[in-house]
Amino acid sequence: MGWLLDIVYCAAAVATAPVWLPRMVATGKHHTDWAGRFGRLDPLPDKDRPRILLHGVSVGEVNALRTVVPLLDDQFDVVIATTTNTGYDRAVNVFGANHTVVRYPFDFSGAVSRFLDAVKPDTVGLVELELWPNFMRACERRSVPVAVINGRLSARSFRNYHRFRRLLRGMFRRLAACAVQDADYAQRFLAMGVSDDVVEITGSMKWDNAVVSDHVDGADELAAALGIDRDRPLVVAGSTAPDETELIDRAIPDGAQLLIAPRKPEHFDQAARELGGPVRRSAPSGTGRADRFLLDTIGELRAAYSLADLAIVGRSFGDLFGSDMTEPIAAGTAAIIGPAVSDFQMMFDAFHEADGIVQTTRDELADVVRGLLDDADKRRSIVARGRDVIHRHQGASQRHADILAGLP
Repeated sequence: MGWLLDIVYCAAAVATAPVWLPRMVATGKHHTDWAGRFGRLDPLPDKDRPRILLHGVSVGEVNALRTVVPLLDDQFDVVIATTTNTGYDRAVNVFGANHTVVRYPFDFSGAVSRFLDAVKPDTVGLVELELWPNFMRACERRSVPVAVINGRLSARSFRNYHRFRRLLRGMFRRLAACAVQDADYAQRFLAMGVSDDVVEITGSMKWDNAVVSDHVDGADELAAALGIDRDRPLVVAGSTAPDETELIDRAIPDGAQLLIAPRKPEHFDQAARELGGPVRRSAPSGTGRADRFLLDTIGELRAAYSLADLAIVGRSFGDLFGSDMTEPIAAGTAAIIGPAVSDFQMMFDAFHEADGIVQTTRDELADVVRGLLDDADKRRSIVARGRDVIHRHQGASQRHADILAGLP
């Protein structure tokens, strides 16, 4: 079966190359660890403890691991695998001092075999989903249990998977544990063939990553480097999509400052153009608009949120599906979000029901921003209610750690 899948993968790669290859070159993603993606890495040294491999595709999934890894360190040799360039850089930054960080391989049978030979995991935890048939089959042959943690299967992903459920059912049934965020996700995993006895609703680890604090390390240095005026209102728009930059820029009233942090590095230059030449974090000494700032680095968004009077959660005013909204609220900033929240529906519902976040439309964004900037008391009450929601939902990381530690 492995060689048949390899043929399918090769055929699909060749057929779609006119689409993905120019895009990779244009965004710089062709500069990556190709050897690692094909499973070619130096064998990891033997350890005196069981080894657990935790895989997060990109930055969001890697960030979700921040609270569970310390809970596993005493019992396991923890290895972090990630796919994207930004995810790898983030994993090295967060975990590299004390843990091995590797590239997750393409699902070609040879790449998977080389990867598992080098890493030699005793247990595998996949953050949110990221199931691949050759990888799952290879782990089964080696008697390595695989679990999904912080499991999430969105409605649109479920529709795509469900079309091929007869082909994919065996892959899902190989899961030794499936720890999911809510009941809707649990039903979708069950419909894909996961056994009833391995599905458990555990909540989201992203709640645990929200460190409720009025002070964030690095915030003062960030403000000084960019030249942010601490006496003027600051709006921080985080994880934005390309079609949101101009919308948000127009929504900021005169006298207020705006910092935008695009979700993907390949969008940094476009955002800079649309903001009319902002001060960029990567070149803070350069000239730029005195009231517009571009956070074109990874890992500083939380510090930026802590400086803000108001936050706008990106990827929620267009055709995408929302972003994590816990970070600004935990940092003490009232948050605005758009209509598109389906990737974070459970989280949004919890905040919305408690009046701990403000939802609005593209047409009303400017009025909502202006109204909240003019009402500091309202902003403080929104933050207080939002932080209460965060505290009530924390604890999933320990539940996930217990599940992983209990696998055979």
